[in-house]
Amino acid sequence: MKKILFVCVENSCRSQMAEAFGHIHKHADLAVYSAGSNPSGQVNPRAIEVMAERDYPLHNHRSEGLDTVETLEFDAVVTMGCGDRCSGISAQKRQDWPLPDPKHLPLEQFRQVRDEIETRVIDLIASL
Repeated sequence: MKKILFVCVENSCRSQMAEAFGHIHKHADLAVYSAGSNPSGQVNPRAIEVMAERDYPLHNHRSEGLDTVETLEFDAVVTMGCGDRCSGISAQKRQDWPLPDPKHLPLEQFRQVRDEIETRVIDLIASL
């Protein structure tokens, strides 16, 4: 089974949405995870809102830290703003997605970040 990890700082917006799209678009032999380098402890309500627009129940997710997944070997790790704090994660393939943290953006821009994440997740899954 292949494994993908999406990491941002708080594990409340970007990495949560990426994990959600991973679950939406994954195939049977793919496991998808997300974590934060400094988790907030909660999923951002606007992330829950914009994913509900895609019929995905993000309210079931929890904001978690890297310590919950560090010991796994990943086929791909995608970082989004966590910098050097994410460098110790073991992975065959690494990508950094320079996406803005949408938590303070207007709703329409939040949706644009969501849509960009979906496109990138689909491409990543196809590349594995």
